[in-house]
Amino acid sequence: MRQSRIQTWSMTFILGIWTLCVLYPLFWTVIASLKDNKQFLLGRPWALPNFPLLLANYSYVWEKYKFGHYFINSISVTTVSTICGVLLSATTAYVIARFAFRGSNLLFLSYLAYKMIPAFLGIIPLFFLMNDLHLTNTLSGLMLIYAITAVPFGVFMLVGFFKTLPKELEEAAAIDGANHYGTFFRIMLPLAKPGLVSLAIVTVLNIWNEYIMALVFINTPGKYTLPVGIAVMQAEMQYRTEWGPLFAALTIAMVPVLVFYFIFQRQITGGMTAGAVK
Repeated sequence: MRQSRIQTWSMTFILGIWTLCVLYPLFWTVIASLKDNKQFLLGRPWALPNFPLLLANYSYVWEKYKFGHYFINSISVTTVSTICGVLLSATTAYVIARFAFRGSNLLFLSYLAYKMIPAFLGIIPLFFLMNDLHLTNTLSGLMLIYAITAVPFGVFMLVGFFKTLPKELEEAAAIDGANHYGTFFRIMLPLAKPGLVSLAIVTVLNIWNEYIMALVFINTPGKYTLPVGIAVMQAEMQYRTEWGPLFAALTIAMVPVLVFYFIFQRQITGGMTAGAVK
């Protein structure tokens, strides 16, 4: 019992240190967003901000650097891309997992092989393809790219999940007269909710923080997403970096993801492990 207690306390201590290492940068970002440049230049970047707190940094960023537009663009692109990506992943994974047809394993391996290819190698041909379709410099084109690139990981994650669902459910639905679409949308898709929520969380995090694709395919300032907007904001500061507003911009980009994660955090473990054992 003593050895077990020592192991428990040791593990708790290690996890506590790890938690502090993760949370401190977030805490420091919020604290830094409430300072003015004077506090940074006087050699006090790590100190607590002076009172009263400089909340004007947030309104300054929102109005001068058009962060309202960037925020709305990121929300719309992330929402539409996540819904489409999760739906495409679920339908594809369901077909691969539940229907035996020639080439199903090869199709599944093809999706896995895509994850082994660096995304940078496909940017140039993808740009020419989207340009031929007149979808460059449009949010709809960016949504399409994000939704499609989310499918391989979604298929990898959901195939094992769908294989764990009892086949008797499909047989009972067929006896009741349900077709394949009815069986999928009314029975299988609701049962896959933990996996879908986990996939949605991962997809939201990837799309919300994505920078390269948004930089390449969008060149109109009014259509920038938050990552590109922050980079443009820093470039516009030129020789005088406004540290307080810059950290305020980072906080604005960080808060929605944290809120989304805290709301659905209980679904992550269940969704990630639900398809691990067949």
